[in-house]
Amino acid sequence: MAIIAVYSAKGGVGKTTIATNLAWCAAQGRAPARRTLLWDLDAADGAGFMFALEAGRKRQARSLFAGDVQPHALIQPTAYAGLDILPADSSLRELDGLLLRMGQRHRLATLGRQLERSYDRLILDCPPMLNELSAQVLRAATLVIVPLPPSPLSARGFDFVVEEIRRHTKRPPPILPVLSMIDRRRALHNEALAANPTWPWIPLVSAVEQCAVHRRPLGAFAPNSPAADAFARLSQGIERKLAQMAQRAAQAA
Repeated sequence: MAIIAVYSAKGGVGKTTIATNLAWCAAQGRAPARRTLLWDLDAADGAGFMFALEAGRKRQARSLFAGDVQPHALIQPTAYAGLDILPADSSLRELDGLLLRMGQRHRLATLGRQLERSYDRLILDCPPMLNELSAQVLRAATLVIVPLPPSPLSARGFDFVVEEIRRHTKRPPPILPVLSMIDRRRALHNEALAANPTWPWIPLVSAVEQCAVHRRPLGAFAPNSPAADAFARLSQGIERKLAQMAQRAAQAA
């Protein structure tokens, strides 16, 4: 099971939109279907909202880390075959303190291993912060996706992520920067595309904004839109990267 973290130290960069659409693409997109779990680690529960899940009454997301409940007890199916979600709730606001008190630096990775037999892809929708939870995400991740709207602050945030990965991991996972919220009418955005021609990018178009209105991924309501195609290409690029990593690991063994 590959663990794909969608992470940024800065909020408002399109992180949840990317995570939810990538999860749909992994489970139902053009590539071979993968059994996929989307794990929402952000107390705002944006991923659950995007998939029109009813908010849970119990504050159990934190209890999962404490060992009071097993992951499969909290997993909910979505309306899409092969795609489940482990939703967030407000108890995650207390998670960082719990992790520090527990002193288990790989607690998230341990929970991830409990899911390996059930899923091919685990996609983490991460909160925008630098703390013990983010450090555990970076230790557990196979690949880190970093959304970057074209702005100096986003570039600075990317540098923070690179530094965090170096600081918290002995074997840093690969980082895939993704230019998000690209408006081709703006000079700054075109300059960012020209400066990083190999980076994938997601356009800022009404169809992407409509995901939160329809509470469905793009592929479900606008499959022929340019934005849906952009997410499909990003998903395919991730699969190629994972295949290359697996091949190198096999050769090294």
